[in-house]
Amino acid sequence: MSLLSALMPPSIQAAQAAERVSSRAALVLDVRTRREYEAGRIARAQYFPLGGFDAAKLDPAEHYIAVCRTGARSGQATRRLRRAGLDVVNLKGGMLAWRRAGLPLQPRNGQIV
Repeated sequence: MSLLSALMPPSIQAAQAAERVSSRAALVLDVRTRREYEAGRIARAQYFPLGGFDAAKLDPAEHYIAVCRTGARSGQATRRLRRAGLDVVNLKGGMLAWRRAGLPLQPRNGQIV
């Protein structure tokens, strides 16, 4: 493993993530704060805060997409979860990229804070 690949977790673009989510090929793990999560999130995203998550609570047979506001915190989560043996990628650019791509939030009038 190169130093760059150790620092940069595998990532996915917003449009690809939306396809995986809508086809139920992946579950979204939202690692933001409760306030951020409640303000606006991807439909069916699981609240999985970075500060206190337990990888053992996740199904190793599932595919996951980690998300935060910009992709930094979810990048940390992605690295930790991959070290725990889970199949997870980071949403590149986070919720800001999701919103820039014109993808929907839940609730419908949700905001990225």
